[in-house]
Amino acid sequence: MIIGVPKEIKSNENRVALTPAGVVEFTKRGHEVYVQDQAGTGSGFANDAYIMAGAKILPTIEDIYGIAEMIIKVKEPIEAEYGLIKEDQLLFTYFHFASHEPLVHAMIKSNAICLAYETVKAPDGSLPLLIPMSEVAGRMSVQEGAKYLEKPMGGRGILLGGVPGVKPGKVLILGGGIVGTEAAKMAAGLGADVTIMDISLKRLRYLSEILPPNVDTMYSNEYNIRNMIGESDLIIGAVLIPGAKAPHLITREMLKSMKPGTVMVDVAVDQGGCIETCKPTTHDDPTFVIDDVIHYCVANMPGAVPYTSTIALTNATLPYALELAGKGWKKACEDNRDLREGLNIVNGKIVYQAVAEAFKLRYTQVHDVL
Repeated sequence: MIIGVPKEIKSNENRVALTPAGVVEFTKRGHEVYVQDQAGTGSGFANDAYIMAGAKILPTIEDIYGIAEMIIKVKEPIEAEYGLIKEDQLLFTYFHFASHEPLVHAMIKSNAICLAYETVKAPDGSLPLLIPMSEVAGRMSVQEGAKYLEKPMGGRGILLGGVPGVKPGKVLILGGGIVGTEAAKMAAGLGADVTIMDISLKRLRYLSEILPPNVDTMYSNEYNIRNMIGESDLIIGAVLIPGAKAPHLITREMLKSMKPGTVMVDVAVDQGGCIETCKPTTHDDPTFVIDDVIHYCVANMPGAVPYTSTIALTNATLPYALELAGKGWKKACEDNRDLREGLNIVNGKIVYQAVAEAFKLRYTQVHDVL
């Protein structure tokens, strides 16, 4: 199969979908890999490293889309790429369709095969291609939140860990999945007073056992959230419903009960955000303020640490990408239930129910396209 790796063009997205080590695995199996000029530079991988691994360098993104049977990316195509995508071309990337209707219609029109990293699901219900970036984003959410709590950044002037004689800052984490767990570990490591909420008592019991003593667990409901947000310094939205739009757990009206300079980091922004006032921001302009509350809603947080993120992502995606290349997407998805769950749009048909429901569009069962 012919594999294409374009340079990411989303604002400040320095990750790349494939490392030189990944190229070696494709080429030794007889596949051809084409990498756009300088695609890996932001992650620390020069053109020469890809050439030594067996890839060929092409100068433009148009060249990559024009030659490839399978495009491997990091982020969803943006408007400038829509017209480059070909019928029957396989796109293997993060899509997050439920939060962006124009992208859904563009991919339907393209008649391409859209296989989303974020909905590939293992038999135990875990999301193996979302986990590595969730780990990065969860840890970064505390790192960024702590920075914006500083007074020069507009925050309350709180040091999360406090000092002897001064109480630590309070962190509220909504969601006990991978993002929330990693955020809790980071916040606890800094010495903060942490509360993590979830609707699964089983998950809360597990978190209570594995997290440090300065992390409390609490059942997530509107009453408890309202009580907690007024005393929290940093609030992290870490809610995920695979492939679907995140529910709004914090409404616009709730902001009035927060202290001025409170920081909210909505990691769920890729899926529409779990904070009503959230809107996607970029690393160039990461925050905005509503009712004296700082909102940090960068939609590609791991893009700020591209070396770490690129290696972690390739480690997870490569086995699946090799199977797709070796068998073709249809056979691979027939044989592998994990990959089948990743199919979202196939030749103009929406085959992932949560995406269809998000925009009241027609849903086709995945078995009908295999």
